[in-house]
Amino acid sequence: MQVNILNLTKNFGAARAVDDISFSFSSGEIIGFVGPNGAGKTTTMRILATLDEPTSGDAKIDDLSIVELPEKARQLVGYVPDALPMHRDISVHEYLDFFARAYGLVGPQRRRVVENVEEFTNLITIREKTLHALSKGMKQRVSLARSLLHDPPVLVMDEPAAGLDPRARVELRELLRILSSQEKAILISSHILTELSEICDGAVIIEQGRIITLGTLQDIAKPEIEQHTVLIRALNRQDDMYNSLLLHPNIAATNRLGDQIEVKINGSEEVCSDLLDNLVRDGYRIVEFKQQGSDLETVFMNVTKGEE
Repeated sequence: MQVNILNLTKNFGAARAVDDISFSFSSGEIIGFVGPNGAGKTTTMRILATLDEPTSGDAKIDDLSIVELPEKARQLVGYVPDALPMHRDISVHEYLDFFARAYGLVGPQRRRVVENVEEFTNLITIREKTLHALSKGMKQRVSLARSLLHDPPVLVMDEPAAGLDPRARVELRELLRILSSQEKAILISSHILTELSEICDGAVIIEQGRIITLGTLQDIAKPEIEQHTVLIRALNRQDDMYNSLLLHPNIAATNRLGDQIEVKINGSEEVCSDLLDNLVRDGYRIVEFKQQGSDLETVFMNVTKGEE
C-alpha cells in the first residue's frame, strides 16, 4: 500500500502551517517525520488522520483520496496522538471495547480483537485500571492499542515516545519493528532523533511548513563534499599522532575525545585507508580506526535553521 501526500497546504487565517509539501511512504516502511516545534508536523498528521481538512492539496492511500472520501480513509489509518485524552472513570478494557464498537466490531469478534490487541501491546495486566491512573508509558500503549483495533494498513504516530522512560522506549521500538514486519506503512514523528535513526527506513525533515530534505538517512546525510568522520586510538605516542594529524592535508578537523582522536577526512574511503597505512608505517600502534556514520540528529542540526 502506498501513501502519497500531494502538494498539501494548510492555512490558519493568515498563517501557513503547511506549505505545499509532497512525499510518500509504503507498506513495510517506517518513515521519521522530523522538525522543530511549530514546523507543521502535527497539522500534517491530523490531515492524514482526517481530523483536519487541508486548504489545498490531498493525500491518497493507493487511489483513495482522504479529502474526497474521509470516511473510507479512516478505516485505513490508525492515528496515535501525542497525548491520550483524559477519561477519569473508564478502564483500559472499557475504553478499547468502546472504540472496537465504534469501528463496527460486534459479538465474539469484538471480544477476540480487543483481547488480541491487549495482549500484543502488553495491557492484559492493567486492563481493569482506569486511564487516569496510568503512567505516561502505559497511556501511550493504550493509544497505540486503540489505533490497532481495526487493523489499519497505515499508522500515523505523533510523538509516541515523548515522556517515556528508557524501558518503555525500547518496548515501543520493538512493537514498531513488529508492525513494520506486518507490512504496516508507518509515519512517526519524534524529538528523540537517535532512536528514530535506529528504526526508520527514511526521513522527511520539515521546517516552517516546508520540506527541507527527504530520503533515506544515507542519502540525506551525504554531504556535498565527500567527508568521513573517523575515531582513532593508538597505544603509543598519542600526542605526537595528534600533532601529525593537524598537519595532514586531507583532514578538515581534529578533536580529542579522551584517549581517542576524532578526525574529519575530506575524500573517499581510499583516502581513509591511505591515512591508516601511513600511521602504521610511521610507527603508531593503532588499535582503533573506526568510521562514524551520520545519525538523524546530526543531519537535522545540519539542514535546519532553528526557525519557527
